[in-house]
Amino acid sequence: MSVEELQAAVMALSTEEKQQFILNALPGLAKEAMQDSSFMMQLLPVFLGIVKESGLDIQQLLQFAALQGGLSSSN
Repeated sequence: MSVEELQAAVMALSTEEKQQFILNALPGLAKEAMQDSSFMMQLLPVFLGIVKESGLDIQQLLQFAALQGGLSSSN
């Protein structure tokens, strides 16, 4: 299956199915992506755009991540 076919199949899912796909697939995809720092630098603006479009305040998001243990004290 090509990337375009995979993307079309995912986009055809319902909102609930897309959300479940993201929750299921992202952890595994992130493990591989984290090994390539240049890819992570490409991904960061995408995530920041998602946060901005959602209307969430980035400071609130960072505080939430810290409370959830998502940020270590060494960062």
